[in-house]
Amino acid sequence: MKSQLLAIGLIFGGSLPTVGAQTPANTKPLTMEGDLASQMVDGIDRFLLRKIDEAPQTRDQFWDLDTSSVEAFNKSIQPNRERLAKMLGVRDGRIDFDSPERVATVATSNLIAVTDKFRVFAIGWPVLADPAPTAKNLASIYGEGLMLVPDSKPIADVVAIPHADHSPEQICGLAEGVPAASQYARRLAESGCRVIVPTIISRERSKRNGRADMTDREYLHRAAFELGRHLIGYEVQKVMAAVDWFEKDDDTDDPQIGVIGYGDGGMLALYAGALDTRIDVTCVSGAMGFDHELWKQPLDRNVFGLVREFGTAELATMIQPRGLVTDFVNWPEVELAGDGGAPAELKTPSQQLKQAIHEELDPAAAVNVRLVESGAQHIGMTNHFGDTEKFCDSVLGLFITAVAGNAADANRIKQSATPPSIETPDRTAAIAARHRRQFEEIDRHNQALLRESPFVRKEFMSKLDTSSVEAYEKSVEAYRDIFRKDVIGEFDEPLLPFNARSRQSWETEKWTGHEVVLDVFPDVFAYGVLLLPKDLKPGEKRPVVVCQHGLEGRPTDTFLDDHRAYHDFAAKLCEQGFITFAPQNPYIFKDRFRTLQRKANPLGKTLFSIIVPQHQQIVNWLKTQPNVDPDRIGFYGLSYGGKSAMRIPALVTDYALSICSADFNEWVRKNASTRLNYSYMWTGEYEIFEWDLGSTFNYFEMAALICPRPFMVERGHFDGVGTDDWVAYEYAKIRHLYAAKLGIAANTEIEWFVGPHTINGKATFDFLHRHLHLPPISSYRAVDERPTSEE
Repeated sequence: MKSQLLAIGLIFGGSLPTVGAQTPANTKPLTMEGDLASQMVDGIDRFLLRKIDEAPQTRDQFWDLDTSSVEAFNKSIQPNRERLAKMLGVRDGRIDFDSPERVATVATSNLIAVTDKFRVFAIGWPVLADPAPTAKNLASIYGEGLMLVPDSKPIADVVAIPHADHSPEQICGLAEGVPAASQYARRLAESGCRVIVPTIISRERSKRNGRADMTDREYLHRAAFELGRHLIGYEVQKVMAAVDWFEKDDDTDDPQIGVIGYGDGGMLALYAGALDTRIDVTCVSGAMGFDHELWKQPLDRNVFGLVREFGTAELATMIQPRGLVTDFVNWPEVELAGDGGAPAELKTPSQQLKQAIHEELDPAAAVNVRLVESGAQHIGMTNHFGDTEKFCDSVLGLFITAVAGNAADANRIKQSATPPSIETPDRTAAIAARHRRQFEEIDRHNQALLRESPFVRKEFMSKLDTSSVEAYEKSVEAYRDIFRKDVIGEFDEPLLPFNARSRQSWETEKWTGHEVVLDVFPDVFAYGVLLLPKDLKPGEKRPVVVCQHGLEGRPTDTFLDDHRAYHDFAAKLCEQGFITFAPQNPYIFKDRFRTLQRKANPLGKTLFSIIVPQHQQIVNWLKTQPNVDPDRIGFYGLSYGGKSAMRIPALVTDYALSICSADFNEWVRKNASTRLNYSYMWTGEYEIFEWDLGSTFNYFEMAALICPRPFMVERGHFDGVGTDDWVAYEYAKIRHLYAAKLGIAANTEIEWFVGPHTINGKATFDFLHRHLHLPPISSYRAVDERPTSEE
């Protein structure tokens, strides 16, 4: 019947006659045509791209440089270093160690190769401890790679970082794959430097748990990101641990320390140089300007909040007045299809963009001039432009001159472009085994952080005052502010006037359906369908239930054609006397919306940075409607709508209650576990990971932001989003807060039903009637069909 009415409406231009029903007040006719959901996603995309373009112009607010002396300068940027370290997940103390270990077995030697100028050893060194307090002296993550030791006294100590898809052996001339001129680790060792070359996790692809196909780097990034760490951070820590040893080694005459890298190695070198003032000279090749269009690059480069505060110029400034050599050669080219992982590309910037990036460095150079004038004696910045993938003699010459000074021999740099023949056994198996160890160590460490995360969150939430409901409501506001600004991300943008537009598009015997569009931000609008009962009386105030669809859904899924997941719950509620509103949330069109998350993250924002103000505008508008009771507006969402039910009412406090259906979980575990079969670690939802939830807000902590307002969970025993035991584990903490701590047990409830990933609509409907104070008209049937194993 409803589908027939919809078809009739389309024949008559998308509008149906109204019989005995109210219409939305204070709205203009809605004349937008086409797919409004698609237009919404396009508008959000334009908004985010504009914010990215504006970011460099607003960075000054984060900086307060004092160039009166080097000491004053370093002190003035220490807060920036601390914020960058947190963004990169460099937040754990490193293990103290005496010297690297030589890696060997009974059957193999740690001495890999010998030339007439240096020897090559396989080495490892401890970096991070197991995060458990009882295991703080047990190494969990090691650095591992090669060390090149010159036959004469080292003129400098250098960490040479390869690109992600290059092995240490390749840049040492011990394996094929890198041109001789670009074997910078070898060339520096031949010039008299002692060089450590760490192994970097590659972008080798494989199916994870037989499901999503993604790179090793993305796989490790996903869990680390959820836990407030970063693959980049782990690798920077490995570099800094090598610097720890260089700094305290008593066998040398304290030579200067340099870091050099190409591609991903260049990016890591720039981060390390910005964070660690013990690094005297940094050389960045094939990476300058990586902050531009970060959202297009491999997911493992996604740093939450980076471009809001740090770009090329800012990172270069942090290295001043120490040495910085920048090499504008071609980037390594990488293109990744989706196939479950995040689609991405690395592409050499155009010559025009290279020039623009070069010009961005002018402020950093100006800082260096001011520091030199105040007494600094260091080399500062040197830029080189090239159009090949090779390190050229001049770049290595600039670097070695900066790091070794008069001890450098430029002729040796030139001579080393053609390598001597190096006798070495086939290292293929050893390289693969070493990479596997490094990969599994980081995975194991992520899982150890996951194991410890409940204790971290408990300490984080310890300032809640549960002595009374009133004291609780006051103390929770500080946590709401953290959630809004640091986790979800808030745009400093005022809501626009509603400019409400509507049209009636559906009608049944009991209700009429009206499409509604509201302006939110420039280019951003909210869209949804308002269902009005036909028995509304003038001046009567009714409660509203906002009924939220899930992934790839549309408002019509909630009230037309008995969708298998939604069972027309918005229409059924309307038939029971509620006004309902079904918003279109922007998680639709697969990579189109997932790319919105990629664009938001470098700004320190998320998809919910848009969704939350959309809902605030919806609620603000609903309150203006003559038949709406502004104090009785509830939220009920399924699946991705259940994710919305945890986040939106936590921040839009106008929602009087929230019901999370077919989503509630031990959420951090669902995202970060590499042990649970239903984890997002195995799926194509690469946008689902949220920065540092492990240390801050799991679903209990989000529910704590909704408390003391009523909160309910609807859970099907056969819903593949999780398992009953972990759902019960997380919900038990909510029940304890409401019932034991605050004495408001009636305000929370969980319904378990025999069913799949679906609206059950029994106890939840009773919950809505009870807490929104609407006498029930009839009961809505429960869903009892057997599920599949899928979500």
